[in-house]
Amino acid sequence: MKFCWCTIRVGNIKESLEFYQKVVGLDISDNFNVGNVEVYFLGKGETKVELIYDPEQKPADNPGGIFLGFEVESLDDQLEFVTSQGLEISGPFQPTPNIKFFFVKDPNGVNIQFVQKAQ
Repeated sequence: MKFCWCTIRVGNIKESLEFYQKVVGLDISDNFNVGNVEVYFLGKGETKVELIYDPEQKPADNPGGIFLGFEVESLDDQLEFVTSQGLEISGPFQPTPNIKFFFVKDPNGVNIQFVQKAQ
């Protein structure tokens, strides 16, 4: 068994796509419509982020205990970029010498963690 994707029901597809493409750096790998429902898969490799927009349904409440983690080459560069986008940041934190990270929220309230592991 392997993990394929994480699905997020969004309230504004344009805003969510912009966040995941621009801030997180994921490209659209597939998209399609099912009636008036828009579905986008973002990312390369095995694991993807799926965004679903249904104008007839209210977006799901995203619990504060769920985090999506993305590894970056330079946490300092990512922190500078995210700050320049006007996003509220929590951190950075360095619980051990080998890892440091910070958090932002996506437009839907999902916690996004950017992490740098020591080389």
